[in-house]
Parts: sequence; structure tokens; C-alpha cells
Amino acid sequence: MECTLLVRAHNEEQHIGRLLEGIRHQTVQDVELLLVDSGSTDATAAIAARYGARVLHIRPEEFTFGRSLNLGLAAATRELVVIASAHVYPVYPDWLERLLDPFADPQVVLTYGKQRGGAASRFSECQIFLHWYPDRSVPRQAGPFCNNANAAIRRSYWERQPYDETLTGLEDLAWAKAALEAGFSMAYVAEAEIVHQHDETPMGIANRYRREAIAFKRIYPEAHFSLYDLVRMTSANIASDLGHALHQGEFWKSAGSILWFRPMQFWGTWQGYRRSPEWNWQLRQTFYYPSGMQTPEAPAPRDVDPIQYNR
Repeated sequence: MECTLLVRAHNEEQHIGRLLEGIRHQTVQDVELLLVDSGSTDATAAIAARYGARVLHIRPEEFTFGRSLNLGLAAATRELVVIASAHVYPVYPDWLERLLDPFADPQVVLTYGKQRGGAASRFSECQIFLHWYPDRSVPRQAGPFCNNANAAIRRSYWERQPYDETLTGLEDLAWAKAALEAGFSMAYVAEAEIVHQHDETPMGIANRYRREAIAFKRIYPEAHFSLYDLVRMTSANIASDLGHALHQGEFWKSAGSILWFRPMQFWGTWQGYRRSPEWNWQLRQTFYYPSGMQTPEAPAPRDVDPIQYNR
């Protein structure tokens, strides 16, 4: 089994070494490393080069998520391309193997794996990960939700359907939607688990959700998000997060971040959606509504020891 690992990065010297160290521990060892760097001023590119990565460059003023992916995929020499953010790292040594397994079916053109927060992640971000990335795999997923922080695609299908370079985000969702509409399949692989390390400022949170909302209404023109939605979803998610934090014994540690994270998340969303029309209830439920207070289903036990990183 072989693959290309494609990483997009900008000033990620704090994190990228751990991702690339995790690759050295993988059961899949034939890995071509590609880094698309968008103008880093730190040691990101030098660290990647020390691990044997080929470094491609894109000017910051030309960057979009789709354009950087298309640049990297054009340079990839393997059929299966794993896409990862520079600030993620694998939990288990069979991460790549599990992520690539579904491609044994020629109809599968995309897989994506579980994400969990790190030690510095905000409580609300961890709740989002739990909601979006369950502990059970879905071999044939019906909807297009996925995330290119931890995903893999067939390069041959990408040649037919490049990523949209004009979107402000959610290029992965648009690509998956087109693939499903063309009759292909995608899979969610819970065993392909990574830690996703976000340490954004409140304004960074708002900006991320704003650009994703702008992209979402491009993909789904019927979408809208009203001021009423802003107030209702902010309050519902704050209440849900506080309840989970209390249940998990993290109330006093996490209450402060919950009270700013959720307002910034939905304020940014509202800013992005303000001028759009009606949208689908199922999509609203998937992307915005909190899960209930039920205990998550326990994942299947694994007989694989996690990677031991140097702290």
C-alpha cells in the first residue's frame, strides 16, 4: 500500500513536526510527502524538508483552500492522496492504513476520519468534534459532509473534478457533493483518528465560521441564517455545552471559553449567511444544532497501542 500525504501550511512550526513524526510510526511506510506552503515566515518549510517532504509554494495573495489542494494534487505521483492539516497528528500507527482501506471498493473516491481536540482545545470545539465525528464508522455515507483536515481521495477522480478554487472554505464539502451526485461513494472511518489542535482567538473563530458560511451558501444557494437563528442557536449550544461540562466535571475550567466561543461561532455564521434564502432542515441539524445529553456510544475496543510522542 502506498499514498501521498498532502499538507497545507502557513506558519505551523509549532505543530507540523508532530504530524510528520507520526508518519514515521505508520504501518504504511511508502508515503510521498508534499507540503504546500503559503508564505510561512517561520521554520515550517525547513522542518518539513528535514522529514523528506517536497515543498511547494503558493503566494499568500493567491491562496485559497481549493487552489492549494489543486497545486499539491497536480504534483502528487500516487493514486491515493491523504490530505491533512499541518496542526493535526495521528493517534494510532494504523491511521493511514485504516483511512485507505475503503478504497478497495473502486466506487469509493473519498474517505475521512475521526477528529478529537487536543489539550489546548476549547471545550466547545471538542463538543463539535464529538458531534461531527462519531465513534462508529459509516462505510457508505449518504450525505457529503467531510473534512479535509483528515481525509483521503482518489487522484484519478480529482483529475475529472478539481477542487473549486473560488470558495472561501468548504471545498471538501463541494467536492464530496459533486462526487455523490456523480454516483460515487464516500466513507467515514472512525478508526482513522487524529488530534486536531486549534488555538484560535475569538475573532479567529468568528472569521472561520463566517468564511465557511459564505462558502456554504454558495454550495447551497437556498441557505439562510436569520438573527433569530443566531440568538436561538447560540443560547441552545451554550446551554448544551455547560450541561456537558458540568456532567464531565469541567464546568469551572471551561465555562469562560464556552461563553465566548459559541457567540463568536454563530455571530460569524450569521455574518456569512445574512443575504441568503431558505435552507434545508437536515443540513441545519447536521452543522449547527447541539447533540443531546445522551452518553456517546462507546467505540469498539482497539488492539492497537497509540503512538508515543515525545512531549
